Amino acid sequence: LIRGISQLTAGYADGQLSPRRVTEEALEDARHLKTLNAFVRLTPDQALKQALASEKRYKRKQAKGVLDGVTIAIKDNFCTYGIPTTCASRMLQDFVPPYDATVCSRLKEAGAVLLGKTNMDQFAMGAGTVDSVYGPTKNIWSEQLARDQWRIAGGSSGGSASAVAAGICFAAIGSDTGGSTRNPASYCGVVGLKPTYGLVSRHGLIPLVNSMDVPGILTRSVSDCADVLNAVAGPDRLDSTSIRQPYERLRLPEIEQIDLRTVRIGIPKEYHCEGLSSEVLETWSKVADLLECAGASVRQVSLPNTEASIFVYSILNQCEVASNMARYDGIEYGHRADDERSTEQLYAQSRAEGFNEVVKTRILTGNFLLLRKNYDHYFEKALRVRRLIAEDFAKVFEAPQKEECVDILLTPTTLTDAPLYKDFAGLTNRDQCAVQDFCTQPANMAGIPAVSIPIRLSQAGLPLSLQLMSRSLNEQLLLTVARWIEAHVGFDSLEHKQQLKAAS
Repeated sequence: LIRGISQLTAGYADGQLSPRRVTEEALEDARHLKTLNAFVRLTPDQALKQALASEKRYKRKQAKGVLDGVTIAIKDNFCTYGIPTTCASRMLQDFVPPYDATVCSRLKEAGAVLLGKTNMDQFAMGAGTVDSVYGPTKNIWSEQLARDQWRIAGGSSGGSASAVAAGICFAAIGSDTGGSTRNPASYCGVVGLKPTYGLVSRHGLIPLVNSMDVPGILTRSVSDCADVLNAVAGPDRLDSTSIRQPYERLRLPEIEQIDLRTVRIGIPKEYHCEGLSSEVLETWSKVADLLECAGASVRQVSLPNTEASIFVYSILNQCEVASNMARYDGIEYGHRADDERSTEQLYAQSRAEGFNEVVKTRILTGNFLLLRKNYDHYFEKALRVRRLIAEDFAKVFEAPQKEECVDILLTPTTLTDAPLYKDFAGLTNRDQCAVQDFCTQPANMAGIPAVSIPIRLSQAGLPLSLQLMSRSLNEQLLLTVARWIEAHVGFDSLEHKQQLKAAS
């Protein structure tokens, strides 16, 4: 098994591997694992064309870089030129963008092979990838994939996480508004990075919550994650929220060169919350001990407004959703109903048919919260508490007294391993997100970088992951520490493949 991007491209460079053959095998794997429902659309013609171009460059010794010929999947809420972008909804089922999202265009410029579009919760509103017009995505680590005995992949970027975990592609792009990259990464046993807000362009990412949306990266190793980030990060004149300062490429040190004696790790006590499984708690404690034994300073810190975070996130999310979804009226693009008795009737019917119940509920709730009589009481208050949440992080990362500062926060990513679909589907979307996003969404409110890394398997044989967070634009240290942990826990993201081979 080819483990990572550097091994793959080294094989290309010395002629032992072929981008065309690797792409053909990836497309074959995607069809063979169709039961996972990771992809909503494969793009074999485009992928093979890109693979052949890559192969020619390697033969001429003119490879574009570390991603040349690397197979990557794209979440279905990123615009892709000439390829339908549906947000897993009926509303955009026939929408074909006339341009590429900046993330996609930069991957193409880097020589990547784009395999297709991955499944997601409709308009990225969910934590399980179960609310898609194409049906739910399954987790490759499930004990069985038949009937209702399979595990969810997490959401809303479940298709991307499932594709990477299954070994179909080497990386995938997701989006992260409240944990939508880290949550499925945790359940599927892969690395999931949410970069600093504004570090990666949102141009061409169909918005959910403009002030929190961030393109995310899913890979099977931390170094692969850094390679993809280096390709897509940096200023973009097409995105007014992108950070204007030049991007400094990450260069992760070798494991033996990483010295943790100057690193200060914080353990937020508020993340030891109701619903946290004993296995996740044990994993959290063991990794904290591992870091301390390596010389890192580990101490408890407090983020007192964390408990209010999920309520604030819910309010702000629904308010921005109500605003963003107003553009889908059946007139300019998107689904258009047949009822044309009046413009008002056409709007209403198009939206009734184009959105599922989850989207409709958030639109209605958001508009209610934005009413003049409710605006100050809900929206304004939520914004104030969001500022307090961001200040909590600033206090632990930038405290006036140096001894009170920490460099990295270590927390759970999700409270348990991946739940069974039948158990998860029994909860409302609101309750699903409130439980699944508890540990992840505060980072989005503060705009700071966070990464989820797999640590070990639970007693049920499912991945258990932890999350690292740091101050804005500190991806270099964040991923360096993550890489050290990854090397010392030795989690195998493709172990399920080995088990499958042994069983057969």
